[in-house]
Amino acid sequence: MVRRPLAVPLALGLAAVVAIPLVAAVAQAPAAPAPPAPAVARQTTARGAATTEVTKLLVFVVENHSLQQMRRQMPYTARLARRYGYATRYHAVTHPSLPNYLAIAGGDTFGVRDDAAPAAHPLSGPSVFGRAVRAGSTARLYAEAMGSRCQLESSGTYAVKHNPWAYFAHERRLCRRDDVPLRRFGRDVDAGRLPAVGMVIPDLCNDAHDCGLDRADSWLRKRVRRVLAGPDWSAGRLAVVITADEDDGAHGNRVLTVVAHPDLRHAVVRARLTHYSLSRSYADVAGVRPLRHAADARSLLRRFGLSTAG
Repeated sequence: MVRRPLAVPLALGLAAVVAIPLVAAVAQAPAAPAPPAPAVARQTTARGAATTEVTKLLVFVVENHSLQQMRRQMPYTARLARRYGYATRYHAVTHPSLPNYLAIAGGDTFGVRDDAAPAAHPLSGPSVFGRAVRAGSTARLYAEAMGSRCQLESSGTYAVKHNPWAYFAHERRLCRRDDVPLRRFGRDVDAGRLPAVGMVIPDLCNDAHDCGLDRADSWLRKRVRRVLAGPDWSAGRLAVVITADEDDGAHGNRVLTVVAHPDLRHAVVRARLTHYSLSRSYADVAGVRPLRHAADARSLLRRFGLSTAG
C-alpha cells in the first residue's frame, strides 16, 4: 500500500512538513536518513498514481489583493485551496493590472506600464488564445458586463484593461468570435463545451477591484460550483485556476493561486511561480509552443503533478 503524504493546512503557509519516520521492520536496523522536503505535497484519488491528462484550463482572475488577504477574506476560495491545491510563492510580474493580464495571455508585458485601452497599445504577434485556435484547439474569454464581443472600450463595470485578448490587434477576427459576454459561460459549462484555453473575467465589483473580497468570493462560489458539477470536470479533463492579477502593492506581489483538479488532494507547491508559469500551462494544455517569457517559465500545472499534451 502506498503511504499518502500528510495534508498541509492552508494556515501553515510556508511552514515545513515534519516527516514521521517508519518503524524498522528488522530489529536494530539502521534508520534511513530523512528525504528532503518535496516542492509539492500531493495525494491522488482512486484514479491511480498517474493523473488524467488535462486538456482544458479555466482561469478566474480577481483583482489587487495579496495571498494573505485572499485566504483570510475569501473563505470559499480558501476551502478550495485546502481541498485541492495552492501555490505559496506565486507572484504577479509587475503593476498595474494590464501588463499582468498581458503576461498571462501573451507571455510578456510588451513594455506596457499603464492601463490604457487597446487603441494605445495595439500589440502585434500572437496571444496564447489565438495560437491555440490557429493550431486547431479552442479558446474563449468570458467577460462580465461586456456589451459586445471583444469590446475595445471600457463602459459601466466592464474594464477593457482586464480583457487581454482585446489588445492583440492581429487577432481581432478571432477575438470578435470567441471573446464573449459572460452570459455564454453557463451554457458552455453545462454542455461540456468549455474551451482548452479559457479565462473568466468578473466585472469591477465582482473581481474585488471596487467591492470587497467577500463579494468576489460569493461570486466565485456560484460559478465554480457550477463548473465542478459540469461534465468537463467530472471527466477529469478540466483544471481550474483562481488567481489575482496583482497584490495591493504592499506584499511583494505575492497572490493566492488555487489549482483545482479531481486528482489533486491537499497539494501545496512552494516553488516560485509567476503569471508566465500560467501562460506556459495554457500552451501546454493546447499543445502549442509557449510564448515569449513563458517558454522559460516553470509550468504551473506540471508543478502540481498534472499531465498535459504539451
